[in-house]
Amino acid sequence: MYIPKLTHQLIFPDPRDASEEGIVAYGGDLSPSRLLRAYQNGIFPWYAKGDPILWWSPDPRLILELDDFKLRRSLKKRMKHFTYRFDSAFLDVITECSNMPREGQNGTWIQPEIIEAYNVLYGMGKAHSVEAYQNGKLVGGAYGVVVGGVFCGESMFAKESDASKAAFAVLVEHLKNWGYSFIDCQVATPHLLSLGAKEVSRDYFLMRLKDVVYDEITHHWKIDL
Repeated sequence: MYIPKLTHQLIFPDPRDASEEGIVAYGGDLSPSRLLRAYQNGIFPWYAKGDPILWWSPDPRLILELDDFKLRRSLKKRMKHFTYRFDSAFLDVITECSNMPREGQNGTWIQPEIIEAYNVLYGMGKAHSVEAYQNGKLVGGAYGVVVGGVFCGESMFAKESDASKAAFAVLVEHLKNWGYSFIDCQVATPHLLSLGAKEVSRDYFLMRLKDVVYDEITHHWKIDL
């Protein structure tokens, strides 16, 4: 199947025309404008070292409705073992995530240029992190990109048992309180499915995204709990 190559213009093909695997296009760059345009259109970058940038919009898509999050009793107890912060160590979180491959993958997709690009988004207030600490040490966390009323989750890590799940639970609670609609989890993993995420069609995801992508939600991200 023909996969279009991006030009210098900030234009993406219709994600509904993606390949069977979910690839929308290749090439381009990781500039803040292009990344934000991608997320606004339900597209995200994901590629291996040495490959061109690949832009994805898979079908089905994994999302978490905030009210569907499964806070099991065991996790609720474990959450008391950590303290939490938002946006206090974004660079550390994404760097730790880069050391942990996605489920079913060898190696990492979070390369130095990815870290640099998303750190720029963080500086712009468009990317955010939640962190779990134990005895003052960063032991877990997650990061993602915000577009309108959607938190687009990118990756998470844990150095202590349940630390990433606990941080994610705190994130869900605050996203609900702040008025967000759902979390884009991108692709299914057993870990995310166990937390209540579900697969939906790409068409349904794009419809939901369109409804909230330009919502203006105002709140302070940088908080300690």
